Amino acid sequence: MSHLTLNRRDFLKCSAASAGVVALGSALPASVLGANDRINAGIIGVGGKGMDHLRWLQKNAKDENVRVAAVCDVYQRRISRAAAQAECDGFMDYRKLLERKDIDAVFVVTPDHWHSKITLDAMEAGKHVYCEKPMTLTIEQALAVRDAVKRCNKVLQVGPNGTARSSFWKAQQVIHEGRVGKVTWAQGSANRNIRGCAFNVWFPIDPTAGPDKSGDDYVNWDMWLGHEWRLAPKIPWNPEHFFRFRKYWPYNGGVATDLIYHSLAPLLLAIAGSNGEYPKRVSAGGGLYVEKDGRDIPDVFAMIADYPGEYTLNLMSVLTNDTPLPTRIYGKYGTIELKDDAILSGNGDFVEEFKEKNGGYSQVTLPLEKRKDLQGNFLDVIRQGGTLCCNAELGAATMVAIKMAVESYRQNKTMLWDAANERLA
Repeated sequence: MSHLTLNRRDFLKCSAASAGVVALGSALPASVLGANDRINAGIIGVGGKGMDHLRWLQKNAKDENVRVAAVCDVYQRRISRAAAQAECDGFMDYRKLLERKDIDAVFVVTPDHWHSKITLDAMEAGKHVYCEKPMTLTIEQALAVRDAVKRCNKVLQVGPNGTARSSFWKAQQVIHEGRVGKVTWAQGSANRNIRGCAFNVWFPIDPTAGPDKSGDDYVNWDMWLGHEWRLAPKIPWNPEHFFRFRKYWPYNGGVATDLIYHSLAPLLLAIAGSNGEYPKRVSAGGGLYVEKDGRDIPDVFAMIADYPGEYTLNLMSVLTNDTPLPTRIYGKYGTIELKDDAILSGNGDFVEEFKEKNGGYSQVTLPLEKRKDLQGNFLDVIRQGGTLCCNAELGAATMVAIKMAVESYRQNKTMLWDAANERLA
């Protein structure tokens, strides 16, 4: 598949003159917008998730002083629907949206194989970017996007939901303070079990759509594939691939990129800090055990990632049973259980050390503060700087581990990371 991915150097188009002016953990205000200025947003990709963002922006338009100025998709029906709801312009070519001088920020909500190119083109065009998870499709793309954020001096928020939850930020503080001792492992999962399978039922096929249709039924299939830019192979129209792209390797990493990304990013945020950490070794297993409908991806997927910080993450995602693994972080003195709240409990022979660190208690429920969600945090950082929920460094570190896991599964071997050269060993 390497011949279908863009070279990292091809992405680095933004001026090197601005390199290094933005710290990824705490972005500086990278805009001329004042605190009270309206932010004009564009949404590129207005399928299900894109429409969720549109509705959020409309619902919070007054409080956040934001408006949707334009939308884009390769499927005319989606353009018509979103443009009518937002009372804005609609485009089939995202480059037309990026030409708009009045647009300050874009939401990239496309299939994964387009994330990197659109994100980089948007930053080059002077826009701040909210990029849905996963950050990219490949490791090379993730590193290129990360580097371009520094070069372009733009705010980039990546979209794993858990990074906006107060419990993970509180866990980060607790771990930093040594209240559970040395963290050595953690676990999490994202499981689904829907009759007909989530990746089918959630994404129904519109039978009238296609590249040979007209009006609202028209799909620009060649643009969606992106074969002109070597983003995916050129193939005949395939509605399964278009509407259910999460099932196929050329566009997605299956449950790893679609679901495990939500678990891994917040765990890295809590254990390693706001910039995350790159793994040193990743192994994955699983298989296609039930949903044998022609898909590429497994319906049972497990990954283990070892980190230089001397801890291991154990993550699962299955489409065959929705009973989750509890989200937990394990330290030498105690355990953090992360649900809607965060509960600390002393462990084993080290309860006394735990109590000494936690006010004499053997179990503590942490008080959690209300935090803004990902979109609101993104808009705040554009205006006044501050800490992003998931910055480009955390997004890239998560992407590297996820992609290593996908390749471990596909190649049936453990993947090693060459940290000095930032590539697979």
